[in-house]
Amino acid sequence: MLQIGDIAPTFSLPDADMEDFDLAAERGRHHVVLYFYPRDNTPGCTLQAADFSDHEDDFARYGCIIVGVSPDDCLTHAEFRDQHGLSIRLLSDVETEVCRLYDVWQPREVDGVKKMGVARATFVIDKEGIVRHALRDVTPRGHAAGVFELVRKLETEKANGNRQEQRRNA
Repeated sequence: MLQIGDIAPTFSLPDADMEDFDLAAERGRHHVVLYFYPRDNTPGCTLQAADFSDHEDDFARYGCIIVGVSPDDCLTHAEFRDQHGLSIRLLSDVETEVCRLYDVWQPREVDGVKKMGVARATFVIDKEGIVRHALRDVTPRGHAAGVFELVRKLETEKANGNRQEQRRNA
């Protein structure tokens, strides 16, 4: 299971516009909030995606981008995005390869029926590609605000570390 301090597994997946998102390309450029959700157009998933979209500019001020991943296809993502006015990138993991890589493809029980599905989880990955936070069994309501605080602290800690390094080198 992926732990805090691990190097985030890299991947490339298509988004709602069928353009590839490559996690490795973000290294050195952005912090990444990578969140996994079960399905487009369910109440919890809609709430979570809308909340992240509503606060995307706040995250951007701290050098962070947000991407959501589910097993839905690109067309379903595009309809979901357009119907709810979402601005964040939604990535399609139809084969669940990335879900498995991040250990969120798990057995679930729905109405007494056991089947595999995505366990809602969020990973905060720093600009160096290191997993700084791994949040599992996420509750959608208020989640974006909590993740924003983690990103804000991450950038603040980095700034403080840079100042300390400069003092040592002076």
